[in-house]
Amino acid sequence: MELLPDKSSLRDWIASHRHLPRVLVPTMGALHRGHTSLFDRAREEASRLGGEVVATIFVNPTQFGPNEDFTAYPRPLEADLAKCREHGVDAVFAPGVGDMYADDRSITIAENRLSTTLCGASRPGHFDGVCTVVAKLFLLTQPGAAIFGEKDFQQLAVIRRLVRDLDFPVDIIGAPTVREEDGLALSSRNVYLTPGQRAQAQVLQRSLAKTARGIAEGRLETPSAAKEAFLGEFAAATLARLDYFEMVDAWTLQRLDEFGDSEPRLLAAAFFGKTRLIDNVGLS
Repeated sequence: MELLPDKSSLRDWIASHRHLPRVLVPTMGALHRGHTSLFDRAREEASRLGGEVVATIFVNPTQFGPNEDFTAYPRPLEADLAKCREHGVDAVFAPGVGDMYADDRSITIAENRLSTTLCGASRPGHFDGVCTVVAKLFLLTQPGAAIFGEKDFQQLAVIRRLVRDLDFPVDIIGAPTVREEDGLALSSRNVYLTPGQRAQAQVLQRSLAKTARGIAEGRLETPSAAKEAFLGEFAAATLARLDYFEMVDAWTLQRLDEFGDSEPRLLAAAFFGKTRLIDNVGLS
C-alpha cells in the first residue's frame, strides 16, 4: 500500500497506474468498522474490474460549521493506515489543508435543493463543503466508481445529484449501514453516550424499522399514520430529544404526503444529551 501525502505524489502514482480502473472511498479518518466495510465493498468492485482501491483521509474544513470544532476532530493517521492496509486498499491519499485549498480560494460548489432539509437545515453550508471536496477528490483521483455509506443517506443523495448535474463519469455505490448487535448504527459518536443513553439509543433504529415494516405490510397506509407510529415507539427513549423524523423520496429527498409509487426512505436524528445520532431505513 502506498501513502500519497500530497497532490504531486498522487499525480505521479496515477500516471504510473493510468491503465487500471480505480474505486474511491473518501473518508475523514478516525476509521471504524463502518469505514472498513466500505473498503471491503470497494475491494470487491475493484477485483471485479481488475482495478485498484484508493482511499482518501482528509479532514475537510469547509464542511465544519461555526459551532463544530474542526481542530478537535481526531486524526489517528497511523492507526487509520493500518486499517486501510488490512482491508485491501492499494493507495491512501492523505493531503494537508494547504495542499487542497489555496489561501485565496474563491470558487465552491453550492447545492440548493437536497441539502436544505433534514441535517442540512441545522448545518448551513455543510453540504456545499461536501460537494466541493468530493468534486476535487473525483478530479484528483479520477475514479470509475466511488463508495459511500447509506448511514448518512442525505449525503449519499447529494453526491448522486452532484454526479448527475455536473456529469462526473463516476458510478456512485451505496453501501449498507453497519450496526452494533442491538441495531444501533455504528458511529464514532457512540462512545460519547453515557451507559443509560447507550441502553436507549437502539430505540432510534428499532422505531424506524418497525415503522418501515408497518408501511411495507400495508398496516400504515399514510405518512401521518406512520409518523404517529414512529413517535409512539420512540417515546420509550426517555433520555432522547428528537431532532427530526421524515419520510422522503429516496432520490429527491422530498417529503412524502402520500406513499404512491415513490421509493420511501425513513430518516431520523435525535440528541442523547449533547450527542446527536442519525439513522435511516428503507422499506426492504
